Amino acid sequence: MLQSFKMALKSIWGNKMRSFLTMLGIIIGVASVIILVSLVNGYMSSVVESFASMGVNQISVSVVNIPSRSLDVEDTYDFYEEHLDEFGQMTPVVGISTTIKSGSDSMDSTSVGGYSEDYLAIKDYDLETGRNIQYSDLETRQKVCVIGYYVSNELYGGPEKAVGQTLKVGGSAFKVVGVVERQDKESLKEGGTDDFVWIPYTTAMKFSRNGSVSSYIFTTKDVENTTECRTLLESFLYEQFKNEDLYKVNANSEMLDQLNEQIAMMSAMLGGIAGISLLVAGVGVMNIMLVSVTERTREIGIRKSLGAKKRTILQQFVIEAAVTSSIGGIMGIILGSAASIAVGKAMGISSPPTFAAVLISFSVSVGIGLIFGYMPANRAAKLNPIDALRSE
Repeated sequence: MLQSFKMALKSIWGNKMRSFLTMLGIIIGVASVIILVSLVNGYMSSVVESFASMGVNQISVSVVNIPSRSLDVEDTYDFYEEHLDEFGQMTPVVGISTTIKSGSDSMDSTSVGGYSEDYLAIKDYDLETGRNIQYSDLETRQKVCVIGYYVSNELYGGPEKAVGQTLKVGGSAFKVVGVVERQDKESLKEGGTDDFVWIPYTTAMKFSRNGSVSSYIFTTKDVENTTECRTLLESFLYEQFKNEDLYKVNANSEMLDQLNEQIAMMSAMLGGIAGISLLVAGVGVMNIMLVSVTERTREIGIRKSLGAKKRTILQQFVIEAAVTSSIGGIMGIILGSAASIAVGKAMGISSPPTFAAVLISFSVSVGIGLIFGYMPANRAAKLNPIDALRSE
């Protein structure tokens, strides 16, 4: 075996250009598999991270309140308090489409919404300065607000200057009581994660047409119990509405699981497409090995006449094909890994080569050498010594 390996390396080194051209298909195939799979995984990981930042443990509820059947906020809080072992926080959500103003400055892309005091914890944000919305603000429908870092910078020149200032929301004056810590570390931009205003949901209900809440956000204490919590919510909502068309429950963790399944499917599909080039490379290996057998027919005849067995000849050429493919595979891994990182940086994503892509592509390259190298090797092993010695 060792002797066959040494002979394989000698043969490869003796025909450098031909060996390199043979390996080129393997190199390109392995590199393309690694690059494609790594880029897809890197891109989709960034999508998953942004999706997960919405809160993997969150369950959103949307309802359609009609005169005969509606969901009261107090009933929702009663249900939540009965199941504190399963749920972490809860907040009603009242979206408002309006413009905010401070003096002569106005902003019309700012996200404005009404929430409870739990919303800060649900978002997993911290305050830069000031205080959060409090229970007393909800009870007395105070006109107070917590704003994002971008809003404080644009309207007041910074968080410290913003607290205590007056902000007009839809024409009503609100007092700024807190500023949330900056979320986007790269840039502050209009409509970004730092461009928002939170007010008490009880106050926000005045801005809605029917004065009711149609959306809620719950968090689970344990992501593993998401299905159980969702079932509890659906049972509660069915008791209230008696009609499944009037409410919808969405769990972020379940949506994330579906997204991960799609990512895995897409990676496998693209890896398979790139793997076709490996099959093409295998044909190239077989062709070159056939040429090698033809060129070395006399050598094979001499070895057989000196007592070399069929198994030894077969082993020699199979190992030579496998070594050629293995070297090409290693070079492909190096090229693919470097290229995937470089292209990922150019695209603004992290796309390191995955262990699975490297292992599979290398294993396939070695397997191709063994499979496609067997036929030429078998042909060499079956040569008649006398006919082989007569060949020129």
